Order: sequence, then C-alpha cells, then structure tokens
Amino acid sequence: MNFINASQPYPDYKYVYISKNSLTKRNQNYFFYISILLRFSCSSLHFPQSPMAGDQVAEEKKSSVKILTTTNVKPKKPLGKRECQLTTFDLPYLAFYYNQKLLIYKGGEADFEDIVEKLKDGLGLVLEDFHQLAGNLGKDEDGVFKVVYEDDMDGVVVLVAAAEELAVEDLTAEEGTTKFKELIPYYRVLNLEGLHRPLLAVQFTKLKNGLAMGCAFNHAILDGTSTWHFMSSWAEVCRGSTSISVPPFHDRTKARNTRLKLNMSQPSDAPEHAMSAANGDVSAKVELPLREKVFKFSESAIDQIKSKANAYPSEGSKPFSTFQSLSTHVWHAVTRARQLKPEDYTVFTVFADCRKRVDPPMPESYFGNLIQAIFTVTAAGLLLGNPPEYGAAMIQKAIDMHDSKVIDARNKEWESNPKIFQFKDAGVNCVAVGSSPRFKVYDIDFGWGEPESVRSGSNNRFDGMVYLYPGKNGGRSIDVEITLEANAMERLEKDNEFLMEV
Repeated sequence: MNFINASQPYPDYKYVYISKNSLTKRNQNYFFYISILLRFSCSSLHFPQSPMAGDQVAEEKKSSVKILTTTNVKPKKPLGKRECQLTTFDLPYLAFYYNQKLLIYKGGEADFEDIVEKLKDGLGLVLEDFHQLAGNLGKDEDGVFKVVYEDDMDGVVVLVAAAEELAVEDLTAEEGTTKFKELIPYYRVLNLEGLHRPLLAVQFTKLKNGLAMGCAFNHAILDGTSTWHFMSSWAEVCRGSTSISVPPFHDRTKARNTRLKLNMSQPSDAPEHAMSAANGDVSAKVELPLREKVFKFSESAIDQIKSKANAYPSEGSKPFSTFQSLSTHVWHAVTRARQLKPEDYTVFTVFADCRKRVDPPMPESYFGNLIQAIFTVTAAGLLLGNPPEYGAAMIQKAIDMHDSKVIDARNKEWESNPKIFQFKDAGVNCVAVGSSPRFKVYDIDFGWGEPESVRSGSNNRFDGMVYLYPGKNGGRSIDVEITLEANAMERLEKDNEFLMEV
C-alpha cells in the first residue's frame, strides 16, 4: 500500500491512500473522477437530498402539526451594532442548507405554555452572548460576507406548535426523518438566505406526552462544536444560572483573516449542483430513494469493534481510537451493502475540528466554523479484502497528518480560486461522518430532564451521510445515524457482522 500525496499530479485533494497495483487502465478513469469530486475539499459534503423513501406518501397526508404562534426573540439588553467577517472556514457552507437538530423530551405537556415562556426568556438571555445568532448575514462595501447584529433586527424566529396526537414514542423510532419535517423549521432553506432570514429558527411543539424542540442553524456561521456550546449555554440559563460558564470567542479573524469577495446575493446565485461522478457511466446515474436509520451500539459492541481493529498492531504503530475503529467498521459494512465491484473506488470523509490544529490554536469556545474535510480513498476490493486495521490505518494517518500547514495550504488553494459547490450527490461511493459522540447532547437539560432522543433533520442528507451521537445510556455507547440508498440499507440491516449487539 502506497501513501500518495495527491498534490502530484492531482493538486485539488490531499492525503489519499491507494494501492499502486490497483490502478488499471479502467479504474484510472475512476481515479480521475475522484480528483474532480474532491476539488475544493474544504467545502462540506452536504448535498441536496435525493428523495427519502416514503416522503411523497407522507407529504400527501394531512399535517398533524399546527402552528399556533410565530414571534421573535432578541437579546434582552441593547448591544448596539456588532459585526464579524466570515472566514475561509465559513464561506463554503453558503450554498448548503440550514443545519437542523431535533431534541425530543418526555413530559412537560401539561405545563407547555409556561415552559415555552421560560425557554424564550432564557433564549433572550443567552443571545446576549451569542448575539450573532440573532443577526443576519451581510456584505461590506467590498462584497465580503459578514455576520451583522443590530438592535433593530428581528432576532431569532420562534414558532410554537401543537401535535397532540403525536407521541414521543412516535418520534424516537430508529428509522426515518419524514415526521421531522414539520417539527424543524427551514426545510431545504439555503444558508445564503440568511441575508434576509434569521440565522436561527426554533420550533417548540407540544406532543401527546412531551415536547419537541426543532432548531435550524445557519451553517455558514457555526459548526457542530459551536452549535452544542450554544445549546448547553441556553439550557444552563434556563436552569437558573445568571450567566453562562463558557462565553463564546467571537473573533473569527484570529483563525483566518483573508478577505474574499463572493458574487452571491440570492439563492439563484448558488449553483444547484457541480460535477457529480459515480462509477461507470455518470450520465446514467439514477437518483434512488434514500432511507435513514439509527443503529445503537452498546459499550460492549464498541469494545469489541475497537478490540478487533487493534488485534494485530504493526510494529511502532499507535492504537486505533474508538472513532477510527468504528469508522472503519461502518465503512466496511456500507461498502458490503452497496455490493461494489472490487475495482470500484470508495471514499471515506471525516469533518475534523481544527480548533487545536490551526496555528495559533483557537479555544474550544471559538464561535464559527473551524472544520475541514479529510479524505481517504481506496478500491472496494482492497478495503474488504483486508482486515479492519487496513481502513483504520488510512483514516488514522490522514487525520494525524492534517496539521496547521495542511490546513493553511488547503485554505490558500481555495482562496486562490473560491468556488461554492453544491453537489447533487457524493459520487464514488462516499461515506462521510459528521457530528461527534463527544458532543454532550444528552446533557441539554432545560430544567425538566434530559432529552429522550437527539436527531438530525432532513436537510443535508445524501447517500452515505453518517452522524455519530453518544448513546443515551452513556458510557462508551454510540448511536450511528446512517442515510443510504434504500436497497443498500435493507442489506445493511441484515448484516450480522455489522450489527454486533445493536
């Protein structure tokens, strides 16, 4: 196995592993496709959705969710005018959709109105620190995108709704997101629309035996780390704290201070898709329905997966982490489920937090996007024909080598020719991991208990998208939320090697 630095002869993506012997004349063409797909790779691989299985039927049914009120919440005290330019880490997300999260709580339905007022009151307090979420996107005189907050802006939009025939148990099932579409605002709304829309929209929905909190965050101004920092701070003030324990760090220019003009002002300026390639005849690619499902891995299953990946360490190698072990476990299983040919390429992508990787390092409280995509690619036959340490070693080395020099080079490359792409699909059999089991999503307690379930919404899903969350039972358990083409998902559900103790 050779490690190829793809700066020669493919300058548009970095750190690709591939077997020299596998580059036949036929799959050299696939290799070329990969170089196209990974171009401008500091962009997120969040793509417009293929249809979800059952979506059309569900949308034809009468809505069970009734919007009762729509209001706005602003910081409780005047803050004046605040501005902060978007950086190279933020800009690629302008043409993606708002990032949706759904937190489902049991109980509280009897005191729903009081709880909503308490949540809105707490939101007004926490926005004093997280004021950017109460603002809008803007542009300065040079056409550089920025986040702007002024006291006369509308603030966060808050919807209050009721779906009293819908129970918590209906929403905590392990499959599908169709029911989420009416519970989380801004379905298929582009982040670019933050020029004219709030950057945060929240919906509180009264359920038969609980409450659903749907949040839509403009992904151009924050990543997952900042999202859950905000949510935990909001919960903190709702539980009675007079101030938040960790204020956000707002000066994005400390991480990157390059000013870039982008000629985008309205959704029509965002391309609907860029070049999209797959194995075989690209033009013959048929868009198939997708399914989503959560696979719950217990502590015991996680330990077994990690033990298997580390069973035969090579001399001088580092042990594989839980993330690296689980990632190769998922990558193997999805590749099997897709029934790829041995020469077909498959790409594994992880969105790495760069707060501690940039120079100088940024604090954990840095508010914004500070992530980059790290890519690994190999042939399906090589991945499946080798033990788990083969894939884990590729992932480990790619992550380890993504240091400040690589980050800076990636940014300079993109800045020299900035383009905003929104791919139609991931192409070349991608498995892309977002979110993190390190996010303490089950600690988001607003005063009446932890959530029963935390899920991602319908936005930004594509064939091969994976979200990782900590298991509700705590410890080392992990929930793996996977979106796959429906036939591949059916095969994955029957894969005993993958399921372990799920």
